[in-house]
Amino acid sequence: MPVFGPILGIEGTAWNLSAAVFGHDLIALSSKPYNPPQGGIHPREAAQHHAAEMKAVISRVLSNPDQITGIAFSQGPGLGPCLRTVATAARSLAIGLRVPLVGVNHCVAHIEIGRFATGCHDPVVLYASGANTQVIGYLNRRYRIFGETLDIGIGNAIDKFARSRGLPHPGGPAIEELAKTGDYVELPYTVKGMDLAFSGLISAARECGAPISDVCYSLQETAFAMCTEVTERALAHTGKNEVLLVGGVGANARLQAMLAQMCEDRGAALFVPERKYLGDNGAMIAYTGKIMLESGYDVPISESFVNPSYRSDQVEVTWRHDTPADQVRPIPLEYMTHATGAEAAVALGEILVWKQRVGKKYRRPELDCRLITERTRAEARLISAARRVGVPTPVIRDITHDTIVMERISGTLIRDALTEEHLRAAGRTVGNLHRAGIVHGDLTTSNMVIRNGSCVLIDFGLAAVSPEVEARGVDLHVLFQTLESTTDRFPLLKEAFREGYAQVFGGAGEVFSREQEIEKRGRYL
Repeated sequence: MPVFGPILGIEGTAWNLSAAVFGHDLIALSSKPYNPPQGGIHPREAAQHHAAEMKAVISRVLSNPDQITGIAFSQGPGLGPCLRTVATAARSLAIGLRVPLVGVNHCVAHIEIGRFATGCHDPVVLYASGANTQVIGYLNRRYRIFGETLDIGIGNAIDKFARSRGLPHPGGPAIEELAKTGDYVELPYTVKGMDLAFSGLISAARECGAPISDVCYSLQETAFAMCTEVTERALAHTGKNEVLLVGGVGANARLQAMLAQMCEDRGAALFVPERKYLGDNGAMIAYTGKIMLESGYDVPISESFVNPSYRSDQVEVTWRHDTPADQVRPIPLEYMTHATGAEAAVALGEILVWKQRVGKKYRRPELDCRLITERTRAEARLISAARRVGVPTPVIRDITHDTIVMERISGTLIRDALTEEHLRAAGRTVGNLHRAGIVHGDLTTSNMVIRNGSCVLIDFGLAAVSPEVEARGVDLHVLFQTLESTTDRFPLLKEAFREGYAQVFGGAGEVFSREQEIEKRGRYL
């Protein structure tokens, strides 16, 4: 593999224009953010800012142009006008200095600079920034997305609330400061498997009549608890033992504290880069560009187009050849006597299972108590309702405010036997569930058991009654994301599931179309 010297990286996907030179370590970093006089970021005005400041920002780090051996630029995702401004500058420099050019995925760059700066190996990544909120993991030369926001990124959501209350841009620091003196008020909490949504939370916060400090405190407590919960779900599903927090919102001390508490309770390690690497910065582009170039990855000038909707899972990770060696292989279902999931401790006897929801120290006690009670009652009710219409589920034996005693299902988790036959059976079961007007809410391969050729659904903790196409589409989206993030046989398994689903549910075509729409919403917003 070739070894490159210093690489110039230029980042300008949205509001912050930044450049850096990276050799064996960070040599220089320069930034000039665009601060709108009022309201949010206007893409054209931000691009004009970048064009006006480009020469000065690059000049501050480019003391010796002759030492530069490559140019890296943020190719996407981001705001189109901003991306094009940065790409034009990068092309000009690459031509003028006669060095290779490489386009870098902005999201992947956050991950790689985080791995470099903290020394973590194979983490579950919580990427929390303005336009993106994703839970990501590495598998087979791709960064796979386990879950993400279904509507608006957490940073943009926070900024939207801040603008409604006349707070400066970006809104995060002002809200974090006001929250220090606030008290908790109840706000909507929306988690769907490993996906989440912030629009309802922000609407309620904007309309809340409580003092501003109370609203800011509660907004943080709710939004960050949602992020921590979906991260824990991914951690439990994969068996990994590292969590990496990246993105500008990662600078928030309360979010860091929640993740640290969750990791401590699960025996995992939390890694957070120093602040200069958290927000959008040229160093992450320069470093990622360097390791990409050294792996043989560059781009001809004629093909260096930008991609405002560039997904992290679209990037072939040519620079990593490791396997998740530290990942713990889950114990097969038939040998399990106990388990600790993302929200419950499960004791498995020969005939019965005791599922007890455990309190989460990272959540406000009032919120935690409400979620435990609501989810326990809803789970028992919907398991029974699904069973009454012929959907295979465990038989409920007893229930308290936090515990369900139910039949033990003997069989094989689909997670441990990913075959087309099993996914076809799962499709039929989920199709029948949806036909009955129930959505599972946490449709992962860890919640499906194959017994005598049929698929039994377990863990209805996020289930709900809903005849809407949207809810059904989200159900399938959660499953497909889980499959894609854990196996390279995803296309075949997805098609097998769709076949089984369509066999029993007459509205399958409409649900499949909606699921595809939901997937597209995960693009840069």
